[in-house]
Amino acid sequence: MSKTNGRVDQTLINEVHDLETTPVNSHQAQQLNQDRNDRRHITSENRDKNTDMDPSHK
Repeated sequence: MSKTNGRVDQTLINEVHDLETTPVNSHQAQQLNQDRNDRRHITSENRDKNTDMDPSHK
């Protein structure tokens, strides 16, 4: 598993779990896909919060 600062990447664990799950109908498949997209969106928002505090960088 991927580790960041000694912690297991929970997003990666969830992705693996979702890939192992076989949806029983189209509604469940859509729900799993939406959950995956929501996690990716949250992850991308968290990455955007990293700001460069050095004013010399433009």
